Amino acid sequence: MSNRLARETSPYLQQHADNPVDWYAWGEEALALARREDKPILLSVGYSACHWCHVMAHESFADAEVAAEMNRLFVNIKVDREERPDLDQIYQTAHQLLTQRGGGWPLTMFLMPDGTPFFGGTYFPKTPRYGMPGFRDLLPQIAAAYHERRGDIEKQNTGLLQALSQTAPAAGATLELKRGPVDLAVRELTQIFDDVHGGLGQAPKFPHPHELAFCLRRHALDGGEMAATIARLTLTKMAEGGIYDQLGGGFCRYSVDPYWTIPHFEKMLYDNGPLLALYSEAWLVTRQALFEKIARDTAAWVMREMQSPQGGYYSSLDADSEHEEGKFYVWTPDEVRALLTPEEYAVVEPHYGLDGAPNFESATAEGGTGGPRPTLRGACWHLRVMKPLAFVAKRLDIALDECEKRLDAARAKLLAARAQRVWPGRDEKVLTSWNGLMIRGMARAAAVFGRSDWLASAQRAADFVRVTLWHNGRLLATCKDGRAHLNAYLDDHAFMLDGLLELMQAGFRVEDLRFARALADLLLTQFEDRERGGFFFVSHDHEKLIHRAKPGPDNATPSGNGIAAIALQRLGHLTGEARYLDAAERALKLFYPLMERRPSAFPSLLVALEEWLQPPRTVVLRGPERELGGWRHDLAAAYRPDTVVLAIPADIAELPPTLAKPEGASVSAWVCRGATCLAPITSREELMRALSSA
Repeated sequence: MSNRLARETSPYLQQHADNPVDWYAWGEEALALARREDKPILLSVGYSACHWCHVMAHESFADAEVAAEMNRLFVNIKVDREERPDLDQIYQTAHQLLTQRGGGWPLTMFLMPDGTPFFGGTYFPKTPRYGMPGFRDLLPQIAAAYHERRGDIEKQNTGLLQALSQTAPAAGATLELKRGPVDLAVRELTQIFDDVHGGLGQAPKFPHPHELAFCLRRHALDGGEMAATIARLTLTKMAEGGIYDQLGGGFCRYSVDPYWTIPHFEKMLYDNGPLLALYSEAWLVTRQALFEKIARDTAAWVMREMQSPQGGYYSSLDADSEHEEGKFYVWTPDEVRALLTPEEYAVVEPHYGLDGAPNFESATAEGGTGGPRPTLRGACWHLRVMKPLAFVAKRLDIALDECEKRLDAARAKLLAARAQRVWPGRDEKVLTSWNGLMIRGMARAAAVFGRSDWLASAQRAADFVRVTLWHNGRLLATCKDGRAHLNAYLDDHAFMLDGLLELMQAGFRVEDLRFARALADLLLTQFEDRERGGFFFVSHDHEKLIHRAKPGPDNATPSGNGIAAIALQRLGHLTGEARYLDAAERALKLFYPLMERRPSAFPSLLVALEEWLQPPRTVVLRGPERELGGWRHDLAAAYRPDTVVLAIPADIAELPPTLAKPEGASVSAWVCRGATCLAPITSREELMRALSSA
């Protein structure tokens, strides 16, 4: 029989619907039960693509004996961290304060009935292992502590709640905002840059797209060569590594080694949206063919595997298939050889390292032609570039273009064969915030490479959010199987606003402008702290939790405060709405002392700071639709990170006065920076000269 989680929209919660655990989703029903029965709460937080979440579920939550103890001693609550990032933020921070260790998933926290945590950890094995206590043995000990040491727990909770309150930035005196943190951030990133293998820090290695985008911006605006090196080398090594799906496109979450070879195999939408934009911009700077290929294949993967028929983008692909991480992706040389011609295999073998040592231990080392395979443990190969194609062509004494043709044919055959395997699970909920990131990435790539199909993909996703996740003037956070719900968060509003601004640059639609202005108004009315500055993660009318966060640093996703400040400033300059600019300034002043102390943790807020000090340049084109395309194409051919371009057809009305420029028989351009504007420009050549000299 299924438990209550069968009624939820989250695929992660539904994965636990058949557990013998008496699970509740987070809500008043569970909290009231804990108060009424004076039971502690066992809170388990995870997500559908999480490998160790699956392991703990299989070992403990599916075990009748363990479940009986959980049901006897606790009120058990299961949370999808992707649907409830507000809860995940609070309890990850609490875990770090209680244990003085980093968090992660699955997150296992034990709470008082009022939601205050008193003990926690991440993954617990069922029986003692890896130097960790067994979950089955731990449960009665935690329950006994709750009932017998209430005074000690309450004293600890007082200190914990005070410590949580101190994690929020404190309002200080009015500060003069200066450029110093922008320049210092690159020096900090240089200190942790791996100048051999690329990346920031050592294993496990994460993509850090927001820091890399900041470096690329610094190179474009300041000419910094070290910043360019950090971005270019890291993007190259990632593209050649196993963190990138060499057959299907798209990036996995992170690499477990310093060489980008073996990833944690889950693919997350929130990584791939920013990376798609970043590779497109890196191509503009370097014209490196590899970067164009990565953008093209990643966009194709998103549209092929991650976009719903209704338009919204799905959340993730699981790390596991058939209960084994990476099984879907790895190969043996015999499998590959059986699928290809000898000429194709002669290219693939050295290029992907099949002539070298295996790099992955798998339970599926033997098999036939890439389809379902027997479960025999042994060595496998996860594909990554080991020898450049030019080297392979020279060794085979064939032309490079012939080598490329063979590789393309081989990749197509291997991808088709891989598609016959048992697929990893796909989390098909549509999250507003992550859709905002992918809309921005797809729109940016569409503008750079002139791809109308990518633009249409982004517009379909934006339409889905506006139609399905926008109700009665408020935004919702998630949708699955036609059911949209949950009060949206700061990131939902900020990332969608930012995505819409990029979408309007790729192809202007007045409905996108209306939606953007509505989201900006909600940021001010529902999220801004007008007294101290900055934006809360949850709205003013959100359910009351033990802590209300106001996050500033960028993490796996960019800072909601940083993206809100960037987008509000850009929209403010486009529409002439000073209140958007004022709200961004208040946020910058709140976080500025933290940015001074550790600037490299705040790349999004640093971009907002830079654009507060030097407003972005806005270019508004008006004229007949048939002529705007050429102008837009010319402007998109160069990387200008401080420039916003809107090409608005002459027949569009309902525009704010700042955009409602006079219409003529041909295209005219209005170029402004802040309140300073040039005279209207009527030739493309003159516009390019103006942008080059400004």
